[in-house]
Amino acid sequence: MALQRLSFFAFSLILILTLISSPLALSKTLKRDVKALNEIKASLGWRVVYAWVGDDPCGDGDLPPWSGVTCSTQGDYRVVTELEVYAVSIVGPFPTAVTNLLDLTRLDFHNNKLTGPIPPQIGRLKRLKILNLRWNKLQDIIPPEIGELKSLTHLYLSFNSFKGEIPRELANLPELRYLYLQENRLIGKIPAELGTLRNLRHLDVGNNHLVGTIRELIRIEGCFPALRNLYLNNNYLTGGIPAQLANLTNLEIFYLSYNKISGAVPTGLANIPKLIYLYLDHNQLTGRIDSEFYKHPFLKELYIEGNSFKQGVKPIGVHKVLEVSDTEFLV
Repeated sequence: MALQRLSFFAFSLILILTLISSPLALSKTLKRDVKALNEIKASLGWRVVYAWVGDDPCGDGDLPPWSGVTCSTQGDYRVVTELEVYAVSIVGPFPTAVTNLLDLTRLDFHNNKLTGPIPPQIGRLKRLKILNLRWNKLQDIIPPEIGELKSLTHLYLSFNSFKGEIPRELANLPELRYLYLQENRLIGKIPAELGTLRNLRHLDVGNNHLVGTIRELIRIEGCFPALRNLYLNNNYLTGGIPAQLANLTNLEIFYLSYNKISGAVPTGLANIPKLIYLYLDHNQLTGRIDSEFYKHPFLKELYIEGNSFKQGVKPIGVHKVLEVSDTEFLV
């Protein structure tokens, strides 16, 4: 019995010493972050407030951290590093107090009902890696200050009501890998400077009001070296498909449907080694589709309906099925 008591005492002593020495037990949440989160709490409404109990977003005593709030210890303080409040029907303007959370690496407000502009102060979040604001009702221009977020890897602004041009400042994001701008009201040309982003894998600007040509977009030598998916569909792009597009050797998906592209389809597109999906439908393309597309080792789908291709004969001995609708391949 005495041995059991001694063991229990020793265990309790170790536990107390561990808690005392723990940084989380000793550290307090930075006042700046506490103030900012409480301002956000006051502005977001009951759908968030009911889950945010207490005054300290990182937890206080027996109270856990607020739902969607992630904290970490830096020195003698705890700071907020992630804020994820999505799909809870938040209504109202983007909470400017968010821009005071200077240690944020992830900000996710997607699938809510936020309105108004993104404040230019967003450029203060220098450590931000992921910014997800898609599926809201945000308006006005995309602030060029987003180009100051040098650590950003993922930018999701799709399915909003942004207007104006795509800011060239986005080309200042060296770590950017995924850029989603589809389903907005963007106008003007797609900045060719985006092609200098060495890590960009996915670019989606579909369903906007963009103009210009593909040749202008890829005019920079060695552009888009890592790009896998390029969505330009449902815009007002004109001109032809330049043969230089074949230089995007990592391209897997090219979605050009519902534009005003004219001319012939370059045979070189069939030489893009990793191409899987090619959507050219509902443009003003003419001429012939080369049989080399049938020989591509990875191409699964090719949509060409809604154009003005000449009729021809399908090659014999083809084992893959390509979606061509009412238009035949030509040899």
